[in-house]
Amino acid sequence: MSTSVTALTLGGLDKLPAHARRCVFWEIDPAVAADSREYSDPVFEKEAWLSTVLLEWGSCGQVAAIDDNIAGCALYSPPSAVPRAGLFPTSPVSPDAVLLTTLRAEFPYQDTDVAHQLVQAVVSDLIRRGVRAIESFGLRQDPPSTAMPDLGSLMLMERIAPARLRGNAAQAFECSPESCMIDADFLEEVGFKVVAAHHRFPRLRLELDRDHLWKEDVERALDQLLAAAAQEAPTRVCTF
Repeated sequence: MSTSVTALTLGGLDKLPAHARRCVFWEIDPAVAADSREYSDPVFEKEAWLSTVLLEWGSCGQVAAIDDNIAGCALYSPPSAVPRAGLFPTSPVSPDAVLLTTLRAEFPYQDTDVAHQLVQAVVSDLIRRGVRAIESFGLRQDPPSTAMPDLGSLMLMERIAPARLRGNAAQAFECSPESCMIDADFLEEVGFKVVAAHHRFPRLRLELDRDHLWKEDVERALDQLLAAAAQEAPTRVCTF
């Protein structure tokens, strides 16, 4: 399989995976959505948000493809552009960091290295733009429990959980922390460190420096050299 990762562009918004195109978990203030009697088209809302960020800030997404099939995506932006970023118990995001909101490998590519390649692409883009760090609100799964949640936990989840989308098309699609947030264990696996601990929504940070870019460039160069050597290796002819 051949994997490629390319930056999201205004002309390529339709290349986003289906969930990412409709998901407005991060982009719409849940209080605004709850107060709206008729929720507008989430695809339109997402494309409007992406267009604004792309025009005002620059590249804010990476899309992975395997053999021309969309395999996953990553989305990131200044935290000021993300209404939900201020609602977590571990908010706010550090002022020197870009917020990674979405990182998804689509079925059937979850067991490939798509997610890792997306992280590498995000890191490369942001290092070249002089960004000092990436932060993300990770999700930890709650352990099974029969205990009743306390009132504070219920109020927090009411704020974090999105309002139900209205309309026939929207009823079949609903976001949640489980479907729209990045697993905290995966973030730690790729180098993020917890900077604000929480049993459910820790905030994690990845410091960026030129070493990240240097290592990636070296690895890419070695891969290219090995591929070239394999193609140029002489075919041994046995004579008897």
